Amino acid sequence: MRQITTREMQQLLAAPIFHEIGQTADEMGLEVYLVGGYVRDLFLERPSKDIDCVVVQPHPQSLSAGEGSDHPVTPGISLARALKKKLGRQAHLSVFKNFGTAQLQTHPQPLPGREGGSHHIVDEGSQETNVYTPLATREGAGVSLEFVGARRESYSHDSRKPIVEDGTLEDDLDRRDFTINALAVCLNHDRFGELIDRFDGLLDMEDRLIATPLDPDITFSDDPLRMMRCVRFATQLRFQIEDETQEALVRNAERIKIISQERIIDELNKIMLSPRPSIGFIELDRAGLLPLIFPELAALQGVEVRNGRAHKDNFYHTLEVLDNVAKATQKTPPQPLSCSEGSGQHFEEQNPQEDNVSAPLSTREGFGGSPLFLRWAALLHDIGKPRSKRWEPQVGWTFKNHNYIGQKMVAPIFRRLKLPLDERMHYVEKLVGLHMRPIAIADDEVTDSAVRRLLFEAGEDIDDLMLLCEADVTSKNHERKQRFLQNFQLVREKLADLQARDNYRTWTNPITGEEIMETFGLQPCKEIGLLKQAIKDAIWESQIPNTHEAAREFMLQEAERMGLKPVND
Repeated sequence: MRQITTREMQQLLAAPIFHEIGQTADEMGLEVYLVGGYVRDLFLERPSKDIDCVVVQPHPQSLSAGEGSDHPVTPGISLARALKKKLGRQAHLSVFKNFGTAQLQTHPQPLPGREGGSHHIVDEGSQETNVYTPLATREGAGVSLEFVGARRESYSHDSRKPIVEDGTLEDDLDRRDFTINALAVCLNHDRFGELIDRFDGLLDMEDRLIATPLDPDITFSDDPLRMMRCVRFATQLRFQIEDETQEALVRNAERIKIISQERIIDELNKIMLSPRPSIGFIELDRAGLLPLIFPELAALQGVEVRNGRAHKDNFYHTLEVLDNVAKATQKTPPQPLSCSEGSGQHFEEQNPQEDNVSAPLSTREGFGGSPLFLRWAALLHDIGKPRSKRWEPQVGWTFKNHNYIGQKMVAPIFRRLKLPLDERMHYVEKLVGLHMRPIAIADDEVTDSAVRRLLFEAGEDIDDLMLLCEADVTSKNHERKQRFLQNFQLVREKLADLQARDNYRTWTNPITGEEIMETFGLQPCKEIGLLKQAIKDAIWESQIPNTHEAAREFMLQEAERMGLKPVND
């Protein structure tokens, strides 16, 4: 965290759009403040793409109702419309009267000599300083601005949707979820850059604490989604949850049941995409939330001992694997971006009043370059162990076929959590089902045929599968761990060799079922599958070349042994 003087804050907000907002508000007799995550991230020097503005109207009666609508035009909507009129084609306005909000997408002009990142400011009578620039000001870069009138909220016990009334700035800050999100900076000319910190949010940032502005029991009971957000911020920022806030999480955990699954999975995905996602799942468990939202994961916990023999705690093993994958797929922290850059598909339900640090749905390059679903595969790779756990006196605890059991569990879990049921789910199913194969190969002799089979079954996902399997090596026995990793390297070398030589990554059987039926005059039957499998095995075992001619000759010989004759003979 950095300390920011008023002068430095003015420089941080030197982009023309902020002065346009303040000037327009002055002309309309309104007060306008930057609030929430954007202000927080100025102090934390984090990229923040969404800019929220709260507009205070000293004289509500001066605003007219919207034509053809029962909803009054809020100060936020009025200011956004006036700003759009000034900016013309440089901005696009969307108004949501039911929510009393407006969104303005704009393309500001770049500031001279500045291209984002850091820039130098020379203040008369002071030394030159290096000041972080939070807003992208490159040519054509867009920003997203949300405008809402100051309001106060009240809740009923069975819903997180508040009853909203006009309010003061103080009312608006009171309703914020956490002290670090209850900061405001004035944009009006006379007070431009002035910070309002009602709840000592800066002190909590210095102490790296997550705490609520008001009574945490009320905060979490009113809107239980804030419990998920509490854990998410603790994970993303690597902050501690303040003791009283933590106790309130435990007391109110059951309230999470009134939250829609779509909102819960949005927060889970943000936890998954954090640099060290294990923090979030440990905090969810500590708060009593994990068994309620993800019972299959909670079921991995615990160690059972019989006859002096114990198995490892599969919950903490899973989190270690997840962190290993996260570390391997963690990208360089992005430069500060405006909202229009890096935009993509999102799970989240758009809510202008909530911090909106979202991530694309994609996983690897074929899905858009984000590691989300590779991390889901890591989280679910051992999910079948509780159902496969057996005690065998000769060998101890076993988890036979847990990968195949886990593979079958993926679809029901995705369906319940409201994750996508498309190729991304099938990708996770494949990795969960295959994750033991490279380990079995690496623990034995690395043969061409075993690697060919693996490469054919994994296809384009072979690199992700190998990354997952290497992350799965968490043995505390250093020698055993090194042996596995060295053998994995042999598997990788064999994979590269076979791919270059035979192109098995995109392998298909040279003989199709249609050709078999046509050659022998068959209708669909088991003999077709047996012939195709025999051809595949012969190629994988290097008995015949990977060509159509060799495969057809082998098919005719194998068919003769099965008593099948070509129809043209």
